[in-house]
Amino acid sequence: MNKRRPLILGNWKMNTLPEEGRLVARQMVPMIRDGLHWDLDWGLAVPFTHLGALRSELEGSGMMGAQDCSAHLQGAYTGEISAGILAAMHCSFALVGHSERRLHHHESSTTCGLKIDRLREHGLMSVYCVGETLEQRQGGSFNEVITSQLMEALGSRIQDMNHGSLAIAYEPVWAIGTGLTASPQQANEVHAMIRAWVAQNGGASMAEQIRILYGGSVNASNAKELLACADVDGALVGGASLKARDFADIVLSSVD
Repeated sequence: MNKRRPLILGNWKMNTLPEEGRLVARQMVPMIRDGLHWDLDWGLAVPFTHLGALRSELEGSGMMGAQDCSAHLQGAYTGEISAGILAAMHCSFALVGHSERRLHHHESSTTCGLKIDRLREHGLMSVYCVGETLEQRQGGSFNEVITSQLMEALGSRIQDMNHGSLAIAYEPVWAIGTGLTASPQQANEVHAMIRAWVAQNGGASMAEQIRILYGGSVNASNAKELLACADVDGALVGGASLKARDFADIVLSSVD
């Protein structure tokens, strides 16, 4: 066990109706609460429509978060949700730069930096997602790709941030929803590289404290081995977080 407090987050994506989500959370919370014997943080990034329904279910146990937020404070931005609205809905965090946002909405790392600014202004933690495609992994350019994603979004900001306002999630794009998973060695190698970048740009203290999560087909079978890696401080869980027992098992595996 490393000395950083584990952080396990579920990403529900565009799944479940609000009442269905409420029932999953209602099953999940006691499973996690009753099994815990160590301090950790866990939470769910849910659809915007679920924020009201899940607040009471997660209160006092897990954190509630969003899957995105606007780069703008307010105004004529149809369909977007501001960090201020998320704060008013009692969110604790939001995902920024998930690979599906980059792919389907052409979201750039520069735009991600603006979203991180908005979240920080409202006291919410940003979970900034970085990662490479299979082509970039096989071509050996993944370090350069991830370094560029870090620099463009965080390079001018990270010195003014702390581990409470930022977590980083490494999500190899080739492992998301495919059933493929980075090996523990592959995951830890990239996490160590990210931590070294943070040390160089944000200082040794920030690098020691920041939590770097692994995301990419995490499930109850592979979580324990991944979370045992020295530089893996938690997980960003996709499909498995929609099943109460599976997600509870992943959360609890981080403290076994």
